[in-house]
Amino acid sequence: MTLFDDTELFSLGTKPKRYINRPDLELMHMDGFIAKEDADTYYNSILNNTPWREYQMPMYDKIVTAPRMVAWYGTQEETGENTLAWTPELSGLRAQVEKETGLKFNAVLLNLYRNGNDSVAWHSDKEHRIGSNPNIASVTLGQTRPFRLRHKIDKSIPQLEIPLHHGTLLLMHGSTNTFWEHHIPKSSKEMLARINLTFRQVK
Repeated sequence: MTLFDDTELFSLGTKPKRYINRPDLELMHMDGFIAKEDADTYYNSILNNTPWREYQMPMYDKIVTAPRMVAWYGTQEETGENTLAWTPELSGLRAQVEKETGLKFNAVLLNLYRNGNDSVAWHSDKEHRIGSNPNIASVTLGQTRPFRLRHKIDKSIPQLEIPLHHGTLLLMHGSTNTFWEHHIPKSSKEMLARINLTFRQVK
């Protein structure tokens, strides 16, 4: 996997901690949650040391390979046999997220968007293991990508787009996952890799 040395290419956001409220939507967005030097270190280490894997997913009437790579980490007693054990880095990041949000998480899903061709389609996170109205804390490292949201029912509510920068924290909570879908679109622009860590409470 190619690693670009010039991580200064990764842009940092400038918005302070803010709360975004729309009907049925509760978001907390915080640029610069992780300082630039620390974000660079986390990015380099996680990119190169994670056992990334492809996975299959159903789409309409067939099974396809998802356009991104993933890795699951957690405590096996709580989250299942297929999860990897927490690394010191991921445990440290979890502690930072828990301190900022006041919430507890026992698992993290890592997504690797290798370039602009990688994406995630419109979806809400499945509730069978995280319950209804889950808290999902997302940390971005690397390339800035737009994060889009749309209401599932009321199409008169405008879509929302938030650029997720290097070191940004986004918390989705309340009824957000029940009433809103989100996605990361593909891009024709040349892009470096983006790592997204989504901390969850798996039941």
